[in-house]
Amino acid sequence: MCGICGVIGAVEEREQILNRMMKVMEHRGPDGGDTYYADGAMLGFRRLSIIDLDSGMQPMQNEDGSMTLVFNGEIYNYQILKKMLEQKGHQFGNASDSEVLLHGFEEYQKGMLEKLRGMFSFAIWDEKRRSLFAARDFFGIKPFYYALIGDAFVFASEIKSILEFPGYEKQVNEEALEQYLSFQYSVLPETFFKGIYRLLPGHYLVYENQELKITRYFDPSLEPDRRGKLADRMRDVEEMMQRSVTRHLVSDVEVASFLSSGVDSSLIAAMSGCKKTFTVGFAHEGEKYNEITYAKDLADTLQIENMQKYITQEEYTEAIPKVMYYLDEPSGDASAIALYFLSQEAAKHVKVVLSGEGADEIFGGYNIYLEPKALHVLDWIPIGIRKRIAGRAKRLPEGVKGRNYLIRAASPLQERYIGNAYIFHAWEREALLKRSKLQQTQEPKEFLEDTYAKAAELPDSEQMQYIDLKYWLPGDILQKADRMSMAHSLELRVPFLDIDVFRVARRIPHRMKTRNYTTKYVLRKVAAEYLPKSVSRKKKLGFPIPIRNWMKEDVWYNQIRERFEGETSSYYFHTEMLVELLDRHREGREDNSRKIWTVYAFLVWHEVFFGA
Repeated sequence: MCGICGVIGAVEEREQILNRMMKVMEHRGPDGGDTYYADGAMLGFRRLSIIDLDSGMQPMQNEDGSMTLVFNGEIYNYQILKKMLEQKGHQFGNASDSEVLLHGFEEYQKGMLEKLRGMFSFAIWDEKRRSLFAARDFFGIKPFYYALIGDAFVFASEIKSILEFPGYEKQVNEEALEQYLSFQYSVLPETFFKGIYRLLPGHYLVYENQELKITRYFDPSLEPDRRGKLADRMRDVEEMMQRSVTRHLVSDVEVASFLSSGVDSSLIAAMSGCKKTFTVGFAHEGEKYNEITYAKDLADTLQIENMQKYITQEEYTEAIPKVMYYLDEPSGDASAIALYFLSQEAAKHVKVVLSGEGADEIFGGYNIYLEPKALHVLDWIPIGIRKRIAGRAKRLPEGVKGRNYLIRAASPLQERYIGNAYIFHAWEREALLKRSKLQQTQEPKEFLEDTYAKAAELPDSEQMQYIDLKYWLPGDILQKADRMSMAHSLELRVPFLDIDVFRVARRIPHRMKTRNYTTKYVLRKVAAEYLPKSVSRKKKLGFPIPIRNWMKEDVWYNQIRERFEGETSSYYFHTEMLVELLDRHREGREDNSRKIWTVYAFLVWHEVFFGA
């Protein structure tokens, strides 16, 4: 795992610029760094040594020096690919997976991408063609950002590296803010920094003759096969998961595992045989916010070591600005801070951990995927009557049981589901923002219109799953996983997101994912062979964070209110609406914790990168 950056184009003071770009990403690669300079191109690299500790340094060149690589990630099948390339006459100078990418590109060009098994973002400068080729992995596990600044193409693993390039003027992308208020994360190709873009998952780019071309090579579409038996599905999933976990253990250093109370990380820990596991919880907040007891019991059952950390309210509060700095963009996902502490604890002992990200998205694990089945009960009622009932339900207080059910039963899927989070609806954010661009900016349902159209033939639950694979997984789950682990120079690996596992999972019909109101049914059946029933059948909880309780206490209430009424908030928002959200939450009339946190996180992020 590493940090990469580079500039294509003629610039002055190249060494100083590249050194600054590399310096701000030192946390991604504390084991060393190096640079490459050519006429019109420069590449930088920070290294975290995991494979081929002695000779895997980058930037790395091919035999004749015509191609130079910088690479962030791991290629788990590199040894197989290396043998294939050697048979074709390629000669290798070291034992790293990086050199396999170089020779693979020489041999297959863009066709190399479909042969890779792993997580990656990389760039290859072709000196002869004066061309840059860059690619990002299938699901977006590893990041890649770029910007066109003057006559230069600038890229990096993190946005903060691009901010070091002279000529870039920091400016908040207010369109990103508007969508963020609904989605909870930065969802657009253009980031929160105007003019800086993310290369989307499953895409590659070519920059040549000052022309940029971007192409999609992979789409995580679902292709359910309604034939076949449950036992066959279980066998295929188990086989591919075992194969994936074995791949993800390839390392020249010790590999450990995160461990929560849920089935995903528990199955990874059991299958991998890792000797060390790590868990965090919240002290003095009750069992709901403490997974340590569950994890410790499972670790004892599996006879593995479990190291725990209790996060205090004071520690959590103090870490918020640090987390926003490492995230680069605001995130309304409060669990990012908990993941920051979990990674910090693991990094004291190991360099590599396995984690359970991706299981819910590819196996259908979120409880919300059960909603279409629950709403189906009211299908016999004409939609017009359901809409009238929903109109009356909206006038009820938010805490009334069944209110949201009646409202959602009258809404088409495309209107009610934009992903695992739907914080502010379009009309709410229009009222909240002082400088709303709603006339020009797409509403969430319009933004997702083409994606829904591609999945129109699927059942509702699988349409939801496809939306999450495309947006929620890379934009929220993998974003925080990469940033929080790399903040502590820790490599985080995700065995569920092996492309071969996905190719099996995408064929599972929805009736085998949510059977008997149980999520990711097939995976749980597989897990039952490795875990106690209490774990394999445990209901999905997410990463529980007690912010809704803390917001009602004086310390948090006062600090949030102060920021809500501050100058930055007043520039973007109608602050009286924010204070009303906060007060109604404190009084227990509504649970506005997610709305409050989403705005608060943006304001903290803004102070970190733009000042108060």
